Amino acid sequence: MNVKQFIKKHRDDWKQLEQLVATMHKRKKDVAGFTIDQFYRLYQKAAQNLSYSQTYFPHEEVTFYLNGLVSKSHNILYKDQMSSVQQVRHFFTTTFIRLLWEQWKFVIAAFVLFTIGAVGSYIAVVQDPQNMYAILPPEIAYGVDPDSLGSDKGSWDSSVMSSSIMSNNIKVAILAFVGGVIFGLLTVYVLIYNGIIIGALAALFWTHGKSYEFWAYIVPHGMIELTAIFIAGGAGLLMGYKLFVPGHFSRGYQLKVNAKRSVQLLLGTVPLFVIAGIIEGFITPAPIPLEAKYFVAFVTVLGLIFYFIIGKRLFLREIGRLEQI
Repeated sequence: MNVKQFIKKHRDDWKQLEQLVATMHKRKKDVAGFTIDQFYRLYQKAAQNLSYSQTYFPHEEVTFYLNGLVSKSHNILYKDQMSSVQQVRHFFTTTFIRLLWEQWKFVIAAFVLFTIGAVGSYIAVVQDPQNMYAILPPEIAYGVDPDSLGSDKGSWDSSVMSSSIMSNNIKVAILAFVGGVIFGLLTVYVLIYNGIIIGALAALFWTHGKSYEFWAYIVPHGMIELTAIFIAGGAGLLMGYKLFVPGHFSRGYQLKVNAKRSVQLLLGTVPLFVIAGIIEGFITPAPIPLEAKYFVAFVTVLGLIFYFIIGKRLFLREIGRLEQI
């Protein structure tokens, strides 16, 4: 059985399950016993279909679709047993990580687009520092003085700056995400543009012999912040790609399904932005040795790796339980 035959054979059952999920989500206590029995039967069948699809079509869109459908059905069955705190914890330890690992190629694509912009502007400014005035926005090009880096610590209001930084970065992430609706074109622009800014600034500080100081003020918060932006950008690219290449489904259906998936990816980045904003507001400007700032960056990288690996183990364990139902 090929993937087209597989979808055609089971599509009606999946649509019925989707409808029941929507109905039970709104008014679970009012549904009839027959409806619950039907829901459970379709849920078991979808779980079996997921197991089959993971074996024979691991990289097809239908596998990701069934993974989401079975997860939503599972949540409907057991959500009454979970407190709101447990649901939030389940989202960040399982759902978000699952979506991230499923869409990792789009996150990498976001990283590549950012890197293209960064490398291009870096080379341009290193070759001729005057190019920074053509590349960077005027408020940055004329407002940055590499020789005064870290010398004006007294004027830094950590609480205000932390709040401002978090708001700005979340706006960038939302813009990269929303750009997916227009086939990802805006997302591509936002990622490349932000890479251009970072690359030009890195080149500017390098020409002044301040690279070590510059990166000490960037990487403590930047490792988490850029990871979150790449995830949000990957969510936008996911939507854009599915609109360009809808596969076996209509573009309207792809937009509906992948918009929900992308929103979940975006929501998962909010704690990362909060942590990055706190670091950028309180640790980055702190009068501590530059080596300590690099150590903070190292710890954040270890934390991200630990979070993603442990999260993957948790969602794989949950998939194993679903297959046994």
